[in-house]
Amino acid sequence: MQRYGNKGNTLRHLIPPLSICVGLCIWEILVRIFDYPPFILPAPSQIFSRLIESIASGVLLYHTGITLIEVLTGSIIGTILALLTGYLLAHHPIAENVLFPYIVASQSIPMAAIAPLLIIWFGSGIMPKILICALVVFFPIQINVIIGLRDIQRNFLDLMKSMHANRKAQLKYLEIPAALPVVFGGLRISATLSVIGAVVGELTGADAGLGYLINTARGQYDTAMVFVAVFMLMIISILLYVLILAIEKRTLRWQTVQ
Repeated sequence: MQRYGNKGNTLRHLIPPLSICVGLCIWEILVRIFDYPPFILPAPSQIFSRLIESIASGVLLYHTGITLIEVLTGSIIGTILALLTGYLLAHHPIAENVLFPYIVASQSIPMAAIAPLLIIWFGSGIMPKILICALVVFFPIQINVIIGLRDIQRNFLDLMKSMHANRKAQLKYLEIPAALPVVFGGLRISATLSVIGAVVGELTGADAGLGYLINTARGQYDTAMVFVAVFMLMIISILLYVLILAIEKRTLRWQTVQ
């Protein structure tokens, strides 16, 4: 029975890559049958050739590196600010009543509308994209911090008080362990949103990055290069998500992570 179970698990893991291979084959066949021009819909083989060419020239790696710096820097800044302000708002309802309308209002404005203003104020360099990434990841993490802290059962708080635990001990032994599962949920969402934020900034105005590469390739009708850049954005998002998931499993190894 164990042998059949292992075979079933192996087949289940093989289904996603096989599905992707079948989809790519169908795409290749349809492009060749209907003879689509490369600037309309390039075949997977043409996209792969463009990928190898752009890697060999160093263009793809350079622009991917710029976008990755923007995403990581903005995510770190946004996460730190979200953790600090989330903790503050969770423990001070008056501060929440004062600041929350501004926070919600800032998140209700599309990033595509904020990006031009940031570029006007800070130029077309890397700084506006970092700020956009920070803004994008800020709200989901902050909300999850507040929810995680306020969901702590009252009897646990009373227990800590009965043990005369100070604020530092309460934070270390109760609040952080209790809130971490919810906070990691916000981090997983933010991992993909940060990439979207960086690309929005680069599409609005930039001289480097994958968004800039998409804009340039689009203007030259180099559709294969557009697909290559989009593919790299997908890879960055997936890797960030997997990284957060790995950190979550290691950090929360004391409990079962779904």
